Amino acid sequence: MKVGVADTTFARVNMGAIAIDELKRHGSVAIERTTVPGFKDLPVACKKLIEERGCDIVIALGMPGGQEKDKLCAHEASQGLMLAQLMTNHHIIEVFVHEDEARDDRELAWLAERRTREHAENAVNLVLRPEVLTRMAGTGQRQGFKDAGPARQ
Repeated sequence: MKVGVADTTFARVNMGAIAIDELKRHGSVAIERTTVPGFKDLPVACKKLIEERGCDIVIALGMPGGQEKDKLCAHEASQGLMLAQLMTNHHIIEVFVHEDEARDDRELAWLAERRTREHAENAVNLVLRPEVLTRMAGTGQRQGFKDAGPARQ
């Protein structure tokens, strides 16, 4: 299995390094990394990781700022990532941590690390152990903050 890791220089946490560290904990996974300036550059970077570097799945890591224009740009980047998935028929796990999700820099760094690690594990499970995800269906999993849990009936 080869996992692509695409991250940005715009992020305030080295999410790519965190993803690679987590992927290495899950056995013999080949890793290809590319870093781009911002999250709007991620769709083509992910597409190239799949088509030119043979990745089975890609983790796209970005950190939009807290301004309205940042949210709009993140939405556009997300649409580009979805299009890249459809064009390549490969999953791209979007891992965005918005600056305004956290109260301060300490919580921002904690959230970026936790969300990145949980999504790196999801990427491995999606390709190598999809039954793990099937067992978690309907359980309200959240990456980063506390899981929501299943709805009560």
